Amino acid sequence: MFDLDRIQEIWLTITKNKVRSLLTGFGVFWGIFMLIIMMGAGKGLERGMLKGIEGFATNSCFMGTNQTSIPYKGFQKGRRWNFHNGDIDVLLRKIPEIDCIVPMLFGRRSTNNVVYGENYSSCNVRGLPDNYEQIEQQRMMFGRFINEFDMKESRKVCVIGTQVYEELFPMRGNPLGQEIRVNGIYYRIVGVSTGVSNVSIGGRSDECVIIPFTTMQKITNQGDIIHLIAATAQEGNPAKTLEEKMKAALKEQNGISPDDKMALWSFNIEEQFNMFRYLFLGISIVIWIVGSGTLIAGIVGVSNILMVTIKERTKEIGIRRALGAKPRTIIGQIMMEGLLLTTIAGMLGMSFGVLVLYLADIYWLQNAQNVFLSDPMVSFGTAVVSTVILLIFGLVAGSLPANRALKIKAIDAIREE
Repeated sequence: MFDLDRIQEIWLTITKNKVRSLLTGFGVFWGIFMLIIMMGAGKGLERGMLKGIEGFATNSCFMGTNQTSIPYKGFQKGRRWNFHNGDIDVLLRKIPEIDCIVPMLFGRRSTNNVVYGENYSSCNVRGLPDNYEQIEQQRMMFGRFINEFDMKESRKVCVIGTQVYEELFPMRGNPLGQEIRVNGIYYRIVGVSTGVSNVSIGGRSDECVIIPFTTMQKITNQGDIIHLIAATAQEGNPAKTLEEKMKAALKEQNGISPDDKMALWSFNIEEQFNMFRYLFLGISIVIWIVGSGTLIAGIVGVSNILMVTIKERTKEIGIRRALGAKPRTIIGQIMMEGLLLTTIAGMLGMSFGVLVLYLADIYWLQNAQNVFLSDPMVSFGTAVVSTVILLIFGLVAGSLPANRALKIKAIDAIREE
């Protein structure tokens, strides 16, 4: 149980010199305040960056073709080549680690290439299969996404992005069933969607017109050419391994030298995701180091002020020792003074830091555009750790002055006074 009389006595001792205690407490206040602000900003940056790829398969990889740079099997270097439908079958047959594979086509974008009545829009056109949502989740505003019947029958239907919808239908309303002209060809709208993530593959989903992959292959008269292949790895298999196996299989299938580094480009989202993870881990470590350094500076101030206080109370401590006060009583009082001062200042700093983060989120970040910070709040675990650090530092701040007070002898204290 807490001794309320003892705590009251300690509080009166601290408030004897209000200015000194205030300045010392401000050092602790500022240290924990800056720690909370930096931790909140770091977490907000992490959430903001990861929010940009939310809804996108992080175990996915993408690849496309380039000119060859090495002669191989009678072919000269500089040969242009493309993926074909047969490559998809080869990949599925040779690589069991593939969970989902998505061929993609990109159409021509020109000024006002999408028309509805008197309204125009300039946007990207993509040919996608029905399983594309396994790569990038879609948030449907109206209707549905491309389905298997659209693919099998090569239907002239389309899904438009929300930005395209706003430009073509300024009066809003339900656009399903309406026909729009895309690069001179009419398609019936079956859905309005936007990608959950901010990843751009041939343009953002909210500013694209999406038509069935098979329909686009027929309309462009390019045979069975594929512009880009995306794939996801089965659970437990790294995307990097899948990426390397796909590259080897595609090179073998298309007569490309295994040593040709230029003929096939690729990247995987998993590597980018891991890079962000390590980056934010490093940022968190730096924040803890800088914040702890600022907090330690405040704690040193607390320890110094207690040293001065003991110097001023030499006679008092000596008399108490002469009257039989036990060492643990003297030590306990000094350490409690340090603990109480750091705890009050630290809790105020922590509360003020959380309040500043909350107000910044409510009145600025939620209304701002193109800001990478999102929900810059510290977690409960961080608050607990900060509190524990405060208590430990408070005890440390009082330990050195307490040891000095313990060395004061009664007769020396009275003689000095």
